[in-house]
Amino acid sequence: MSAKDLAAYVHDQLASLPGVRSRAMMGGYVFYCQDRIFGGIYEAGMLIKNVPAARAAMPDAELLLPYPGGKPMLECTLLDDREAFCRMVEAMLPQLPPPKPKKPKEKRP
Repeated sequence: MSAKDLAAYVHDQLASLPGVRSRAMMGGYVFYCQDRIFGGIYEAGMLIKNVPAARAAMPDAELLLPYPGGKPMLECTLLDDREAFCRMVEAMLPQLPPPKPKKPKEKRP
């Protein structure tokens, strides 16, 4: 399955959650819920941030590197279980850092 097809599948699985979006980056996708990054699609597949709620929902998930030098992330084992996947992402939200404030655009003369 291509990264684009996998991204479409993830969007479909999380359709009941408000504020889920993705952004294409370097051949993969970064996924956000309510503007908080919770995971992404990398060479290894769909990876989820390593936070307590994700570890509790996927206790047997393997830690993988999304890219060389990146922080280890959990392999998503809940992709095919729509309800469990949505519950996990919702539980992760309070454990994820808030979005960084946007810098004001500089006015050009």
